[in-house]
Amino acid sequence: MSENPEHDQPMPLVSHLTELRTRLLRCVAAIFLIFAGLFSFAQQIYTLVSAPLRAHLPANATMIATDVASPFLTPFKLTMIVSLFLAIPFILQQIWGFIAPGLYRHEKRIAIPLLVSSIFLFYAGMAFAYFLVFPLIFGFFASATPEGVSMMTDISSYLDFVMTLFFAFGVAFEIPVAVVLLVWIGVVDVQYLKKIRPYVIIGCFVVGMILTPPDIFSQTLLAVPMWMLFEVGVLCGSLIRKRSHAREEAGDDHNDQPPATQP
Repeated sequence: MSENPEHDQPMPLVSHLTELRTRLLRCVAAIFLIFAGLFSFAQQIYTLVSAPLRAHLPANATMIATDVASPFLTPFKLTMIVSLFLAIPFILQQIWGFIAPGLYRHEKRIAIPLLVSSIFLFYAGMAFAYFLVFPLIFGFFASATPEGVSMMTDISSYLDFVMTLFFAFGVAFEIPVAVVLLVWIGVVDVQYLKKIRPYVIIGCFVVGMILTPPDIFSQTLLAVPMWMLFEVGVLCGSLIRKRSHAREEAGDDHNDQPPATQP
């Protein structure tokens, strides 16, 4: 926060809590508005999400519903999750609106690209899972089905499986943002990150083993992008530290004050 408290006008705690409540309510309202618009398309959304598996089902095989309410509840659940995913840009915008008044101008210049990048990378991770990972792993599962066994997946189990992968890849693709943040706030330096690179690679495969189903294909398809994204984060962190050092040498930070908060 500000190094010159006399320039700040602290907002009372109650006002902070009131603003936080307002922004949380806006986030919840956004999710439900999106859900209301998508609910009538719940069946089509599930059909779209299940397409990678259905493309690899044997001839005359279909997905099944083992619970009585699954044909309704499973698309309903999926639509709610999709609404949450689609509302992420608005949710992050509300988070930014809450924390931005306490940031310096040079901090905002870094935070805004990080915010935009985090949204893009999360969606990129989900797209990577849907268009590349799903066809590969479902094709492998279909080819590995023992003779005499019919591959007929339950729709609820399938949803749990793909949501786990969607979330895992979405979060994994946030690694560059996490690395840049750690470097930016001074928790670690770039040289240390380069030094621990072998341990990071091992850690990526361990995380891939934990977050993905127990098969080597999905684990590798998560671990390798995580490693590559770590390298991207290290590169971006190096550039940011160089710019920070140059700014400190120029003395720009002494004239950079955060905006005063409203009483």
